[in-house]
Amino acid sequence: MQIMKTEFNIAVFPGDGIGPEVVAEAIKILKIIESKLGLKITLNEAPVGGAGYEATGHPLPDATLDIAKKADGVLLGAVGGPKWETIDFSLRPERALLGLRSSLGLYANLRPARIFPALVDASTLKREVVEGLDLLVVRELTGGIYFGEPRGVGTNDKGERHGFNTLVYSEPEIKRIAKIAFDVARKRNSKVCSVDKANVLEATGFWREVVTGLHSQYSDIELSHMYVDNCAMQLVRNPKQFDVILTTNMFGDILSDEASMLTGSIGMLPSASLGEKYAMYEPIHGSAPDIAGKELANPLATILSVGMLFKYSLEKEEPNVWIEKAVEKVLGQGVRTADLMSDGMKQVGTKEMGDLVAAELEKMN
Repeated sequence: MQIMKTEFNIAVFPGDGIGPEVVAEAIKILKIIESKLGLKITLNEAPVGGAGYEATGHPLPDATLDIAKKADGVLLGAVGGPKWETIDFSLRPERALLGLRSSLGLYANLRPARIFPALVDASTLKREVVEGLDLLVVRELTGGIYFGEPRGVGTNDKGERHGFNTLVYSEPEIKRIAKIAFDVARKRNSKVCSVDKANVLEATGFWREVVTGLHSQYSDIELSHMYVDNCAMQLVRNPKQFDVILTTNMFGDILSDEASMLTGSIGMLPSASLGEKYAMYEPIHGSAPDIAGKELANPLATILSVGMLFKYSLEKEEPNVWIEKAVEKVLGQGVRTADLMSDGMKQVGTKEMGDLVAAELEKMN
């Protein structure tokens, strides 16, 4: 008989800009679920990004990484800001993100783009294009051009300065992320579109070859291939044709941000970064330092990320469903944060939006 685990440790890294604000609202939701399910969840907070640099001189302090490695899951806010743009590239806040992904082996990034019914008219696209949209971007996260070597700035044989990065993928890296995409597609609509630039880049031609080979083990899944430029176009032309989009690190970074705007705002998209042993959850938006401290940030992506944390790391499906329903009910009441405002809606601040979702969650059995 399997004993269900009821005690968990969660690492909490608020980060920079609006990170602490949206994380505070997410923690509010997490504590309600903790109480509902009779769990004991210990939260361990630590600085990361610019906050980490200010505290220790490094964006990813050793103590922060140690907390992450001892946790059942990591909840991250956002990192970065103009304050740190002049420091050495290796010490900028964004390096903490890459460091966490690499050190924790978080090779699979899942970014759902689902439009809530109340937000159909908040999208910049026509209602008929986005209504009912529900797709998932599965992005490889620890390989490709963001991590490839050699990289840097140097001088070529003509004495000219140049910058260079390397796009490289190994067969095991491609297979493991493709397996994730095929497995999650089985729980959705059994369709995977693998996105590459195989007509120009040898590395992604190899990507297509490996994905096609692995597909022989998933005959129940419909597999298609698409060049990244065409995919970018199709996302605004006919996004509902997609179920699961499988792609490389850089292409996934770009396409998932594009997909976020189909839903009304980048402030609506949560994400899960998964590895063999560790996992991290975060909104896909940045630190937005221009609105930090002004009660303008949308906390819903971070709140929805908590749902993914319960689903993937704590193996509890119900809280994810509860959170999505609570968010849907609040939006259905016509309340919006600034990024989602339209005529006839009531604008609320970051904290009030969190309070409203919390109130709906409290009502659920």
